[in-house]
Amino acid sequence: MYEAITRGIRIRVEPQYMEEQSSPDEGHFVWSYEVEISNDSKETVQLKTRAWRITDGWGRTEEVRGPGVVGQTPVIPPGGTFSYTSGCPLKTPQGIMVGSYQMEDEEGRLFDVAIPAFSLDSPYTRRSMN
Repeated sequence: MYEAITRGIRIRVEPQYMEEQSSPDEGHFVWSYEVEISNDSKETVQLKTRAWRITDGWGRTEEVRGPGVVGQTPVIPPGGTFSYTSGCPLKTPQGIMVGSYQMEDEEGRLFDVAIPAFSLDSPYTRRSMN
């Protein structure tokens, strides 16, 4: 599990390779990732936007930005948690994702919360010693 904390907002991410949805012989690899957002701060926050940087095993990078997550802009009170699952397809057997959420506090101020970098590894990843 990967974890980052920004201003009392804890982000935990658990990626999982999806063998049944992948076709390695065709260069199609799929991962799901579960995200848990916990509000350990003393104020209510709302998730407004997301920004992801996805890098595949060849070093190609794609940026994905948009409102909310999985069609929602959750309001998370102090002590509250919001979880969701999403997915990522790649043409390589490994990659990495990192990003941020833009949150809004009770005063209407926007701030960014780090999503920790996490590795997308499949059983088809070649391991080598450097």
